[in-house]
Amino acid sequence: MFLSGTEQRALATCFSLLAEDLNEREIRERMGQATLALFRADHFASYIWSSPSGCFDQRVAIHMDPANLQRYEAWYQYRDPITFALQSRRHATLVSEVMPRRDFLKTEFFNDFLARDGLHWGINLHAFDGDEALGDLRIWRGRSGNEFTAHDKQLLDMLAPAFVAALRRARRSLPAPATLPLATLSRREMEVARCVCRGLTDKEIARELAIALPSVRTYLQRLFDKLGVHRRAGLAQLADRLH
Repeated sequence: MFLSGTEQRALATCFSLLAEDLNEREIRERMGQATLALFRADHFASYIWSSPSGCFDQRVAIHMDPANLQRYEAWYQYRDPITFALQSRRHATLVSEVMPRRDFLKTEFFNDFLARDGLHWGINLHAFDGDEALGDLRIWRGRSGNEFTAHDKQLLDMLAPAFVAALRRARRSLPAPATLPLATLSRREMEVARCVCRGLTDKEIARELAIALPSVRTYLQRLFDKLGVHRRAGLAQLADRLH
């Protein structure tokens, strides 16, 4: 397989970050930036499939409108004609491989969701540890871009083992549910933690809970100390355990 100098450098960046000691969200965020560069793509999103809730959550996104993604989470993911088919492949797959292009362009999912942000050509990789979904990479080019190629699929599949290993390592480093000291959290700390899991900023949390911004940051530091996480992304990874 021939790799251009640009591809070699971009792949080296991906493998380097996947070897770092990062939490799950950081892995997906940084892989988003790295794969946009590798594939000369325009848009990125990543979710984790939650079997208990029957939905994709823990969103990470680049160059996508948050309001449009909220519509996806509330409505379009339940009318999504491609993602479960892509997920079932367990390797890098073009959107056009699971639905003919002419049919895809006629769907509500494309016209009322994807096209709003300019997403036209897609490739996905869904990572699993056995039957456990670890996270995905949803990489898109805009209208002026080109379809992804077999070469692009090979590149993404090259990254798959390291991506899975990094997510597995990060997940196994989390405290077990039984050991999380949730009983030590105050009512307000739980409220702040749940807001973080919803993706709210510090200012949005202060407004929603009607508390001062410095108070939000104080509660966050207490949460980090009590739960053994180091930043708000670590809290987001504990979402299922904080509800």
